[in-house]
Amino acid sequence: MAFEKVKRSENYSEWYNNLVKNADLAEHADVKGCMVIKPYGYAIWEKIQAQLDKMFKDTGHVNAYFPLLIPKSFFEKEEKNAEGFAKECAVVTHYRLKVDDNRKIIVDPEAKLEEELIIRPTSEAIIWNTYKGWIQSYRDLPLLINQWANVMRWEMRTRLFLRTSEFLWQEGHTAHSSSDEAIKETKQMLDVYAEFAENFMGVPVIKGVKTENERFAGAVETYCIEGLMQDGKALQMGTSHFLGQNFAKAFDVKFQSKEGKLEHVWATSWGVSTRLIGALIMAHSDDEGLVLPPNLAPIQVVIVPIYRSDEELVKVSSKAIEIKKQLEALGLSVKFDNRDTQKPGFKFAEWELKGVPLRIGIGPRDIENGTVELARRDTKEKHVIQIEGIDLKVKSTLEEIQKSIFERARSFRDNSIHIVNSWEEFKDVLENKSGFISAHWDGTGETEEKIKELTKATIRCIPLNNPQEEGVCVYSGKPSKQRVLFAKAY
Repeated sequence: MAFEKVKRSENYSEWYNNLVKNADLAEHADVKGCMVIKPYGYAIWEKIQAQLDKMFKDTGHVNAYFPLLIPKSFFEKEEKNAEGFAKECAVVTHYRLKVDDNRKIIVDPEAKLEEELIIRPTSEAIIWNTYKGWIQSYRDLPLLINQWANVMRWEMRTRLFLRTSEFLWQEGHTAHSSSDEAIKETKQMLDVYAEFAENFMGVPVIKGVKTENERFAGAVETYCIEGLMQDGKALQMGTSHFLGQNFAKAFDVKFQSKEGKLEHVWATSWGVSTRLIGALIMAHSDDEGLVLPPNLAPIQVVIVPIYRSDEELVKVSSKAIEIKKQLEALGLSVKFDNRDTQKPGFKFAEWELKGVPLRIGIGPRDIENGTVELARRDTKEKHVIQIEGIDLKVKSTLEEIQKSIFERARSFRDNSIHIVNSWEEFKDVLENKSGFISAHWDGTGETEEKIKELTKATIRCIPLNNPQEEGVCVYSGKPSKQRVLFAKAY
Protein backbone atom coordinates (compact mmCIF):
# COMPACT_ATOMS: atom_id res chain seq x y z
CA MET A 1 0.00 0.00 0.00
CA ALA A 2 1.49 3.35 -1.03
CA PHE A 3 0.33 5.23 2.06
CA GLU A 4 2.49 7.33 4.30
CA LYS A 5 2.73 5.55 7.65
CA VAL A 6 3.18 7.40 10.91
CA LYS A 7 3.91 5.52 14.12
CA ARG A 8 1.70 6.06 17.16
CA SER A 9 4.81 6.45 19.31
CA GLU A 10 6.15 9.28 17.15
CA ASN A 11 3.08 11.43 16.52
CA TYR A 12 -0.21 10.07 17.83
CA SER A 13 -2.32 12.88 16.41
CA GLU A 14 -0.87 12.53 12.91
CA TRP A 15 -1.11 8.73 13.16
CA TYR A 16 -4.83 9.07 13.91
CA ASN A 17 -5.50 11.54 11.09
CA ASN A 18 -3.59 9.42 8.58
CA LEU A 19 -5.41 6.26 9.63
CA VAL A 20 -8.84 7.84 9.22
CA LYS A 21 -7.83 8.95 5.74
CA ASN A 22 -5.92 5.84 4.64
CA ALA A 23 -8.57 3.39 5.88
CA ASP A 24 -11.13 5.34 3.83
CA LEU A 25 -13.30 6.25 6.82
CA ALA A 26 -13.83 9.99 6.38
CA GLU A 27 -12.41 13.21 4.98
CA HIS A 28 -12.73 16.91 5.63
CA ALA A 29 -15.58 18.55 3.74
CA ASP A 30 -15.38 21.80 1.80
CA VAL A 31 -17.73 23.18 4.46
CA LYS A 32 -15.41 24.39 7.20
CA GLY A 33 -15.51 22.20 10.30
CA CYS A 34 -17.59 19.46 8.69
CA MET A 35 -16.72 15.97 7.46
CA VAL A 36 -17.72 13.53 4.77
CA ILE A 37 -18.21 10.06 6.23
CA LYS A 38 -17.17 7.63 3.51
CA PRO A 39 -18.90 4.28 2.91
CA TYR A 40 -16.57 2.15 5.07
CA GLY A 41 -16.74 4.64 7.94
CA TYR A 42 -20.51 4.86 7.60
CA ALA A 43 -20.75 1.06 7.59
CA ILE A 44 -19.15 1.08 11.05
CA TRP A 45 -21.66 3.73 12.17
CA GLU A 46 -24.50 1.58 10.83
CA LYS A 47 -23.27 -1.34 12.96
CA ILE A 48 -23.10 0.92 16.01
CA GLN A 49 -26.53 2.35 15.24
CA ALA A 50 -28.19 -1.04 14.68
CA GLN A 51 -26.96 -2.51 17.96
CA LEU A 52 -27.77 0.54 20.06
CA ASP A 53 -31.18 0.86 18.43
CA LYS A 54 -31.95 -2.73 19.43
CA MET A 55 -30.80 -2.07 22.99
CA PHE A 56 -32.95 1.06 23.21
CA LYS A 57 -36.01 -0.78 21.95
CA ASP A 58 -35.32 -3.68 24.31
CA THR A 59 -35.63 -1.17 27.16
CA GLY A 60 -38.98 0.14 25.91
CA HIS A 61 -37.94 3.16 23.84
CA VAL A 62 -39.32 4.14 20.44
CA ASN A 63 -37.90 6.37 17.70
CA ALA A 64 -39.30 9.69 16.47
CA TYR A 65 -37.98 12.69 14.57
CA PHE A 66 -38.13 16.40 15.41
CA PRO A 67 -37.24 19.52 13.35
CA LEU A 68 -33.69 20.58 12.62
CA LEU A 69 -34.57 24.26 13.17
CA ILE A 70 -35.50 25.60 16.59
CA PRO A 71 -37.12 29.02 17.11
CA LYS A 72 -34.79 31.22 19.12
CA SER A 73 -37.54 31.93 21.66
CA PHE A 74 -37.82 28.17 22.42
CA PHE A 75 -34.10 27.91 22.89
CA GLU A 76 -34.05 30.81 25.35
CA LYS A 77 -36.70 29.35 27.66
CA GLU A 78 -34.26 27.17 29.60
CA GLU A 79 -31.68 29.79 30.51
CA LYS A 80 -28.81 27.50 31.53
CA ASN A 81 -29.20 25.38 28.40
CA ALA A 82 -29.25 28.45 26.14
CA GLU A 83 -26.22 29.95 27.88
CA GLY A 84 -24.31 26.66 27.70
CA PHE A 85 -24.70 26.30 23.94
CA ALA A 86 -24.86 29.97 22.90
CA LYS A 87 -21.27 30.16 21.59
CA GLU A 88 -21.73 27.07 19.42
CA CYS A 89 -25.01 27.98 17.71
CA ALA A 90 -25.48 28.49 13.98
CA VAL A 91 -28.36 30.90 13.29
CA VAL A 92 -30.69 31.09 10.26
CA THR A 93 -31.81 34.69 9.64
CA HIS A 94 -33.16 34.63 6.04
CA TYR A 95 -35.18 32.21 3.95
CA ARG A 96 -34.35 33.17 0.37
CA LEU A 97 -31.53 34.02 -2.03
CA LYS A 98 -31.74 36.17 -5.14
CA VAL A 99 -29.66 37.21 -8.16
CA ASP A 100 -28.49 40.82 -7.99
CA ASP A 101 -27.86 43.20 -10.89
CA ASN A 102 -24.32 41.84 -11.31
CA ARG A 103 -25.66 38.28 -11.63
CA LYS A 104 -24.31 37.33 -8.21
CA ILE A 105 -26.23 35.20 -5.72
CA ILE A 106 -26.96 37.21 -2.58
CA VAL A 107 -29.19 36.87 0.46
CA ASP A 108 -32.50 38.56 -0.24
CA PRO A 109 -32.71 41.34 2.38
CA GLU A 110 -36.51 41.31 2.07
CA ALA A 111 -36.63 37.63 3.08
CA LYS A 112 -35.59 38.14 6.69
CA LEU A 113 -37.26 35.79 9.16
CA GLU A 114 -39.57 37.32 11.73
CA GLU A 115 -37.87 35.10 14.31
CA GLU A 116 -34.37 33.72 13.95
CA LEU A 117 -33.99 29.94 13.91
CA ILE A 118 -31.23 27.93 15.60
CA ILE A 119 -29.79 24.85 13.88
CA ARG A 120 -30.13 22.32 16.68
CA PRO A 121 -27.05 21.86 18.85
CA THR A 122 -29.28 19.53 20.91
CA SER A 123 -33.05 19.07 20.81
CA GLU A 124 -34.37 19.59 24.34
CA ALA A 125 -36.05 22.89 23.45
CA ILE A 126 -38.01 21.72 20.41
CA ILE A 127 -38.86 18.38 21.98
CA TRP A 128 -40.12 19.77 25.28
CA ASN A 129 -42.21 22.36 23.47
CA THR A 130 -43.76 19.42 21.58
CA TYR A 131 -44.23 17.30 24.70
CA LYS A 132 -46.46 20.01 26.13
CA GLY A 133 -49.17 18.92 23.68
CA TRP A 134 -48.58 15.21 24.26
CA ILE A 135 -48.70 15.01 28.05
CA GLN A 136 -51.80 15.77 30.12
CA SER A 137 -52.17 12.85 32.52
CA TYR A 138 -50.11 10.27 34.41
CA ARG A 139 -51.55 7.84 31.85
CA ASP A 140 -49.36 9.49 29.19
CA LEU A 141 -46.21 8.69 31.16
CA PRO A 142 -43.53 7.53 30.92
CA LEU A 143 -42.77 8.91 27.47
CA LEU A 144 -39.68 7.08 26.18
CA ILE A 145 -38.47 8.56 22.90
CA ASN A 146 -35.18 8.44 21.01
CA GLN A 147 -34.12 10.39 17.93
CA TRP A 148 -31.39 9.53 15.41
CA ALA A 149 -30.28 12.82 13.92
CA ASN A 150 -27.54 15.27 13.03
CA VAL A 151 -26.66 18.29 15.15
CA MET A 152 -24.45 21.33 14.70
CA ARG A 153 -22.11 22.83 17.28
CA TRP A 154 -19.84 25.37 15.65
CA GLU A 155 -16.22 24.27 16.09
CA MET A 156 -13.10 26.10 14.99
CA ARG A 157 -10.60 23.36 15.91
CA THR A 158 -11.82 20.09 14.46
CA ARG A 159 -10.70 16.48 14.28
CA LEU A 160 -12.50 13.87 12.20
CA PHE A 161 -15.08 11.94 14.26
CA LEU A 162 -13.86 13.37 17.56
CA ARG A 163 -14.92 16.99 17.12
CA THR A 164 -16.66 18.42 14.06
CA SER A 165 -19.21 21.19 13.61
CA GLU A 166 -21.83 18.77 12.34
CA PHE A 167 -22.00 15.20 13.60
CA LEU A 168 -24.41 12.29 13.76
CA TRP A 169 -25.81 11.01 17.03
CA GLN A 170 -28.81 9.72 18.90
CA GLU A 171 -30.53 11.66 21.63
CA GLY A 172 -33.02 10.12 24.01
CA HIS A 173 -35.59 12.39 25.68
CA THR A 174 -37.89 10.87 28.28
CA ALA A 175 -40.61 12.19 30.57
CA HIS A 176 -41.65 10.65 33.91
CA SER A 177 -44.12 11.08 36.72
CA SER A 178 -41.55 11.01 39.53
CA SER A 179 -37.99 11.96 40.32
CA ASP A 180 -37.11 8.38 41.29
CA GLU A 181 -38.36 7.02 37.98
CA ALA A 182 -36.40 9.59 36.00
CA ILE A 183 -33.20 8.92 37.94
CA LYS A 184 -33.69 5.18 37.39
CA GLU A 185 -34.04 5.84 33.64
CA THR A 186 -30.88 7.99 33.63
CA LYS A 187 -28.84 5.25 35.29
CA GLN A 188 -30.37 2.51 33.13
CA MET A 189 -29.28 4.26 29.94
CA LEU A 190 -25.79 4.80 31.34
CA ASP A 191 -25.66 1.03 31.92
CA VAL A 192 -26.80 0.45 28.32
CA TYR A 193 -23.96 2.65 27.06
CA ALA A 194 -21.41 0.90 29.28
CA GLU A 195 -22.58 -2.54 28.15
CA PHE A 196 -22.36 -1.48 24.52
CA ALA A 197 -18.89 0.06 24.94
CA GLU A 198 -17.46 -3.00 26.64
CA ASN A 199 -19.26 -5.89 24.93
CA PHE A 200 -19.38 -4.51 21.39
CA MET A 201 -16.67 -1.85 21.11
CA GLY A 202 -14.27 -3.75 23.35
CA VAL A 203 -13.49 -0.55 25.26
CA PRO A 204 -13.50 -0.70 29.08
CA VAL A 205 -15.20 2.32 30.61
CA ILE A 206 -15.55 3.95 34.01
CA LYS A 207 -19.07 4.98 34.94
CA GLY A 208 -19.30 8.16 36.94
CA VAL A 209 -20.92 11.51 37.67
CA LYS A 210 -19.68 14.81 36.30
CA THR A 211 -18.81 17.70 38.59
CA GLU A 212 -21.03 20.77 38.59
CA ASN A 213 -18.54 22.59 36.33
CA GLU A 214 -18.64 19.77 33.76
CA ARG A 215 -22.38 19.11 33.97
CA PHE A 216 -24.64 19.36 30.89
CA ALA A 217 -26.21 22.81 30.64
CA GLY A 218 -29.67 22.55 32.19
CA ALA A 219 -29.10 19.22 33.97
CA VAL A 220 -29.42 18.47 37.68
CA GLU A 221 -26.94 15.58 37.33
CA THR A 222 -24.84 14.28 34.46
CA TYR A 223 -23.66 10.67 34.37
CA CYS A 224 -20.95 9.58 31.95
CA ILE A 225 -18.78 6.76 30.69
CA GLU A 226 -15.10 7.56 30.30
CA GLY A 227 -12.67 5.53 28.19
CA LEU A 228 -8.88 5.70 27.97
CA MET A 229 -7.20 5.90 24.58
CA GLN A 230 -3.78 4.44 23.76
CA ASP A 231 -2.04 7.78 24.13
CA GLY A 232 -3.23 7.99 27.73
CA LYS A 233 -5.88 10.66 27.11
CA ALA A 234 -9.45 10.20 28.30
CA LEU A 235 -12.46 10.30 26.01
CA GLN A 236 -16.02 10.97 27.15
CA MET A 237 -17.91 8.29 25.22
CA GLY A 238 -21.48 8.87 26.35
CA THR A 239 -23.58 10.90 28.76
CA SER A 240 -26.94 10.46 30.46
CA HIS A 241 -28.58 13.45 32.14
CA PHE A 242 -31.14 13.75 34.91
CA LEU A 243 -32.85 17.03 34.01
CA GLY A 244 -35.13 17.23 37.02
CA GLN A 245 -38.12 19.48 36.24
CA ASN A 246 -36.04 22.24 34.61
CA PHE A 247 -37.31 21.77 31.05
CA ALA A 248 -40.84 20.90 32.16
CA LYS A 249 -41.02 24.19 34.05
CA ALA A 250 -39.44 26.15 31.20
CA PHE A 251 -42.01 24.80 28.71
CA ASP A 252 -44.88 24.39 31.21
CA VAL A 253 -45.23 20.64 30.70
CA LYS A 254 -47.58 19.39 33.43
CA PHE A 255 -49.55 16.22 34.09
CA GLN A 256 -52.45 15.34 36.34
CA SER A 257 -51.27 12.81 38.92
CA LYS A 258 -53.27 9.82 40.17
CA GLU A 259 -54.25 12.00 43.13
CA GLY A 260 -55.65 14.62 40.78
CA LYS A 261 -52.87 17.17 41.36
CA LEU A 262 -51.26 19.12 38.52
CA GLU A 263 -47.48 18.59 38.59
CA HIS A 264 -44.50 19.23 36.35
CA VAL A 265 -43.03 16.10 34.78
CA TRP A 266 -39.49 14.83 35.41
CA ALA A 267 -37.05 14.51 32.52
CA THR A 268 -33.94 12.79 31.20
CA SER A 269 -31.81 13.06 28.09
CA TRP A 270 -28.93 10.89 26.91
CA GLY A 271 -26.76 10.52 23.84
CA VAL A 272 -23.76 9.10 22.00
CA SER A 273 -22.37 10.18 18.64
CA THR A 274 -20.05 9.33 15.76
CA ARG A 275 -17.30 10.15 18.28
CA LEU A 276 -17.55 6.43 19.11
CA ILE A 277 -15.83 5.67 15.79
CA GLY A 278 -12.92 7.81 16.96
CA ALA A 279 -12.88 5.82 20.21
CA LEU A 280 -12.76 2.53 18.29
CA ILE A 281 -9.79 3.75 16.27
CA MET A 282 -7.80 5.16 19.19
CA ALA A 283 -8.46 2.36 21.65
CA HIS A 284 -7.39 -0.60 19.52
CA SER A 285 -5.61 0.24 16.26
CA ASP A 286 -1.89 -0.10 15.54
CA ASP A 287 0.78 1.18 13.16
CA GLU A 288 -0.50 -1.06 10.35
CA GLY A 289 -4.05 0.24 10.49
CA LEU A 290 -7.43 -0.36 12.07
CA VAL A 291 -8.07 -3.14 14.55
CA LEU A 292 -11.84 -3.61 14.68
CA PRO A 293 -13.69 -5.74 17.24
CA PRO A 294 -15.65 -8.48 15.41
CA ASN A 295 -18.94 -7.36 16.95
CA LEU A 296 -18.76 -4.04 15.08
CA ALA A 297 -16.65 -4.88 12.02
CA PRO A 298 -18.59 -4.33 8.76
CA ILE A 299 -16.62 -7.26 7.31
CA GLN A 300 -15.76 -9.91 9.91
CA VAL A 301 -13.97 -12.33 7.57
CA VAL A 302 -12.29 -11.75 4.23
CA ILE A 303 -11.37 -14.64 1.94
CA VAL A 304 -8.44 -13.98 -0.39
CA PRO A 305 -7.80 -16.46 -3.23
CA ILE A 306 -4.20 -17.27 -4.16
CA TYR A 307 -3.70 -18.42 -7.74
CA ARG A 308 -1.45 -18.23 -10.81
CA SER A 309 -3.85 -18.96 -13.65
CA ASP A 310 -7.49 -18.55 -14.56
CA GLU A 311 -7.96 -22.30 -14.13
CA GLU A 312 -6.63 -22.14 -10.58
CA LEU A 313 -8.86 -19.15 -9.84
CA VAL A 314 -11.95 -21.08 -10.93
CA LYS A 315 -10.99 -24.01 -8.71
CA VAL A 316 -10.14 -21.84 -5.70
CA SER A 317 -13.24 -19.66 -6.13
CA SER A 318 -15.54 -22.66 -6.02
CA LYS A 319 -14.18 -23.73 -2.61
CA ALA A 320 -14.01 -20.13 -1.35
CA ILE A 321 -17.68 -19.52 -2.18
CA GLU A 322 -18.57 -22.77 -0.43
CA ILE A 323 -16.73 -21.62 2.71
CA LYS A 324 -18.34 -18.17 2.45
CA LYS A 325 -21.82 -19.69 2.45
CA GLN A 326 -20.96 -21.85 5.48
CA LEU A 327 -19.84 -18.82 7.45
CA GLU A 328 -22.77 -16.67 6.37
CA ALA A 329 -25.12 -19.40 7.57
CA LEU A 330 -23.80 -18.60 11.07
CA GLY A 331 -24.72 -14.95 10.61
CA LEU A 332 -21.18 -13.76 9.88
CA SER A 333 -20.32 -10.95 7.48
CA VAL A 334 -17.94 -12.37 4.85
CA LYS A 335 -16.28 -10.86 1.78
CA PHE A 336 -14.73 -12.95 -0.99
CA ASP A 337 -12.12 -10.65 -2.54
CA ASN A 338 -11.84 -12.09 -6.05
CA ARG A 339 -10.65 -8.88 -7.71
CA ASP A 340 -8.30 -9.70 -10.59
CA THR A 341 -6.85 -6.18 -10.60
CA GLN A 342 -4.78 -6.65 -7.41
CA LYS A 343 -2.37 -9.30 -6.20
CA PRO A 344 -2.85 -11.21 -2.91
CA GLY A 345 -0.13 -9.21 -1.14
CA PHE A 346 -1.90 -5.95 -1.90
CA LYS A 347 -5.19 -7.39 -0.67
CA PHE A 348 -3.60 -8.66 2.56
CA ALA A 349 -2.25 -5.17 3.29
CA GLU A 350 -5.53 -3.46 2.38
CA TRP A 351 -7.70 -5.61 4.63
CA GLU A 352 -5.15 -5.33 7.41
CA LEU A 353 -5.36 -1.54 7.08
CA LYS A 354 -9.15 -1.73 7.23
CA GLY A 355 -9.08 -3.86 10.36
CA VAL A 356 -10.95 -6.95 9.18
CA PRO A 357 -10.68 -9.32 12.20
CA LEU A 358 -10.00 -12.55 10.27
CA ARG A 359 -8.45 -13.30 6.90
CA ILE A 360 -8.63 -16.64 5.14
CA GLY A 361 -6.03 -17.36 2.46
CA ILE A 362 -6.77 -20.26 0.11
CA GLY A 363 -4.89 -21.62 -2.92
CA PRO A 364 -4.79 -24.81 -5.02
CA ARG A 365 -2.37 -26.57 -2.67
CA ASP A 366 -4.62 -25.73 0.29
CA ILE A 367 -7.56 -27.35 -1.46
CA GLU A 368 -5.47 -30.49 -2.10
CA ASN A 369 -4.54 -30.61 1.60
CA GLY A 370 -8.05 -29.75 2.79
CA THR A 371 -6.69 -26.70 4.66
CA VAL A 372 -6.65 -22.89 4.64
CA GLU A 373 -4.51 -20.24 6.31
CA LEU A 374 -6.31 -18.29 9.03
CA ALA A 375 -4.77 -14.91 9.98
CA ARG A 376 -5.87 -12.86 13.01
CA ARG A 377 -5.74 -9.07 12.67
CA ASP A 378 -5.37 -8.35 16.40
CA THR A 379 -2.32 -10.53 17.12
CA LYS A 380 -1.17 -11.13 13.50
CA GLU A 381 -1.00 -14.83 14.31
CA LYS A 382 -1.40 -17.24 11.38
CA HIS A 383 -2.57 -20.83 11.61
CA VAL A 384 -3.21 -23.55 9.06
CA ILE A 385 -6.58 -25.15 9.84
CA GLN A 386 -8.71 -27.87 8.33
CA ILE A 387 -11.50 -26.84 5.97
CA GLU A 388 -13.72 -29.40 7.62
CA GLY A 389 -15.36 -27.70 10.59
CA ILE A 390 -14.08 -24.28 9.49
CA ASP A 391 -17.37 -22.57 10.32
CA LEU A 392 -17.20 -23.37 14.02
CA LYS A 393 -13.45 -22.66 14.15
CA VAL A 394 -13.93 -19.22 12.61
CA LYS A 395 -16.84 -18.43 14.91
CA SER A 396 -14.87 -19.38 18.03
CA THR A 397 -11.81 -17.46 16.82
CA LEU A 398 -13.90 -14.31 16.33
CA GLU A 399 -15.19 -14.69 19.89
CA GLU A 400 -11.59 -15.05 21.11
CA ILE A 401 -10.60 -11.89 19.20
CA GLN A 402 -13.48 -9.91 20.71
CA LYS A 403 -12.49 -11.01 24.20
CA SER A 404 -8.78 -10.49 23.61
CA ILE A 405 -9.24 -6.95 22.29
CA PHE A 406 -11.26 -6.00 25.38
CA GLU A 407 -8.86 -7.64 27.84
CA ARG A 408 -5.87 -5.92 26.26
CA ALA A 409 -7.58 -2.54 26.48
CA ARG A 410 -8.69 -3.20 30.06
CA SER A 411 -5.17 -4.19 31.12
CA PHE A 412 -3.82 -0.98 29.58
CA ARG A 413 -6.50 1.09 31.33
CA ASP A 414 -6.01 -0.54 34.73
CA ASN A 415 -2.23 -0.08 34.53
CA SER A 416 -2.77 3.57 33.62
CA ILE A 417 -4.66 4.62 36.77
CA HIS A 418 -2.17 6.40 39.02
CA ILE A 419 -2.96 7.08 42.68
CA VAL A 420 -1.35 10.29 43.92
CA ASN A 421 -1.44 12.07 47.26
CA SER A 422 0.40 15.34 46.63
CA TRP A 423 0.58 18.15 44.11
CA GLU A 424 4.15 17.16 43.22
CA GLU A 425 3.06 13.59 42.47
CA PHE A 426 0.14 14.93 40.44
CA LYS A 427 2.42 17.07 38.24
CA ASP A 428 4.99 14.28 37.93
CA VAL A 429 2.40 11.86 36.53
CA LEU A 430 1.18 14.46 34.02
CA GLU A 431 4.70 15.21 32.85
CA ASN A 432 6.18 11.71 32.78
CA LYS A 433 3.29 9.27 32.48
CA SER A 434 -0.22 9.23 31.05
CA GLY A 435 -3.67 8.00 31.94
CA PHE A 436 -6.08 8.63 34.80
CA ILE A 437 -4.96 10.25 38.04
CA SER A 438 -6.88 9.21 41.15
CA ALA A 439 -6.57 12.08 43.62
CA HIS A 440 -8.40 13.80 46.44
CA TRP A 441 -10.26 17.01 45.57
CA ASP A 442 -11.86 19.45 47.98
CA GLY A 443 -15.12 19.58 46.02
CA THR A 444 -14.93 23.24 44.98
CA GLY A 445 -15.27 24.58 41.46
CA GLU A 446 -12.49 27.08 42.18
CA THR A 447 -9.93 24.33 42.82
CA GLU A 448 -11.13 22.37 39.83
CA GLU A 449 -10.70 25.37 37.52
CA LYS A 450 -7.28 26.21 38.95
CA ILE A 451 -5.99 22.68 38.35
CA LYS A 452 -7.36 22.82 34.80
CA GLU A 453 -5.72 26.20 34.21
CA LEU A 454 -2.33 25.03 35.50
CA THR A 455 -2.20 21.54 33.98
CA LYS A 456 -4.97 21.20 31.31
CA ALA A 457 -6.15 18.15 33.28
CA THR A 458 -9.86 18.01 34.08
CA ILE A 459 -11.97 15.94 36.44
CA ARG A 460 -13.31 13.27 34.13
CA CYS A 461 -15.75 11.90 36.67
CA ILE A 462 -16.52 10.99 40.24
CA PRO A 463 -16.76 7.18 39.85
CA LEU A 464 -20.05 5.57 40.81
CA ASN A 465 -19.93 3.62 44.07
CA ASN A 466 -16.77 5.56 44.88
CA PRO A 467 -15.12 4.47 48.15
CA GLN A 468 -15.40 7.18 50.79
CA GLU A 469 -12.06 7.93 52.44
CA GLU A 470 -10.72 10.84 54.43
CA GLY A 471 -7.92 12.77 52.79
CA VAL A 472 -6.70 16.19 51.72
CA CYS A 473 -7.04 17.84 48.32
CA VAL A 474 -3.85 17.49 46.26
CA TYR A 475 -3.96 21.16 45.31
CA SER A 476 -5.57 23.14 48.14
CA GLY A 477 -4.76 20.88 51.09
CA LYS A 478 -8.35 21.20 52.29
CA PRO A 479 -10.26 18.15 53.63
CA SER A 480 -11.64 15.65 51.10
CA LYS A 481 -13.90 12.63 51.51
CA GLN A 482 -13.17 10.83 48.23
CA ARG A 483 -10.89 10.56 45.25
CA VAL A 484 -11.90 11.62 41.74
CA LEU A 485 -10.40 10.83 38.35
CA PHE A 486 -8.40 13.51 36.56
CA ALA A 487 -6.93 13.24 33.06
CA LYS A 488 -6.07 15.20 29.98
CA ALA A 489 -8.88 14.55 27.52
CA TYR A 490 -10.14 14.90 23.97
